[in-house]
Amino acid sequence: MKPSCRRSLLLCMLALASAPAFALEPFVATYQAFNEGKLAGAAKMQVLKTDASRWRVDLGIRGTRGFARLAGLNIEQSTVFDTPGERFRPLSQGTVKHAVFTGKKISGVYDWQARSARWQGDVKQSRTVPVPLQDGDMSALLMNLAVIRDAQPGKALSYRVVDSGRARDYQYQVAAQTEIVAVEELSYDAMRVSRTNGGNDETIFWVANGVPTPIRILQRENGHDTIDLRLVEYQGVQ
Repeated sequence: MKPSCRRSLLLCMLALASAPAFALEPFVATYQAFNEGKLAGAAKMQVLKTDASRWRVDLGIRGTRGFARLAGLNIEQSTVFDTPGERFRPLSQGTVKHAVFTGKKISGVYDWQARSARWQGDVKQSRTVPVPLQDGDMSALLMNLAVIRDAQPGKALSYRVVDSGRARDYQYQVAAQTEIVAVEELSYDAMRVSRTNGGNDETIFWVANGVPTPIRILQRENGHDTIDLRLVEYQGVQ
């Protein structure tokens, strides 16, 4: 893994062209957070190895005062997971949402022996019922890493996400051609990965070979940009 990536387009493209296949390694990445096209805060994603067999992925979004008023956008999420074979298997999940006058905390445990997952905290009663687990199930955060691992030009991706008391299927399509994605001083030859079964709610990732985290994550509703995270820096963690 490259220790950092703040460089010219030419150097970045040369590095990506010679990058090895995806290998899970610790990193920390910093994003600009936009809301409806306006800079509204910052975000941090990190992957840490907690012991010989377990990892943790975290995502935290921090907004300006006005951004914080928008429910659910000042948020901290975390998933502890292991990696049997080449899978990312969730073991526990937590979410903390911050708002001006209130907040919400949700925690979940994935019991792979019982093959069920269960959540507690500030979650609807209907979502406290155990959710049956299937091989390959992931949390929403782990899907971010899986997209990095799996994306290839023209490839269709399919994931089952069990998170916050429910299971959902996600279908993505990787564009056949790469495109240049630039944020401040960073430029990447990136693959666009678009959700195909989200209806009016779209999620688009841009990923680049050799970069352990999405270059950009864009959420759209009814054809309009909402939350937009754009990578500004990343580095490996010892």
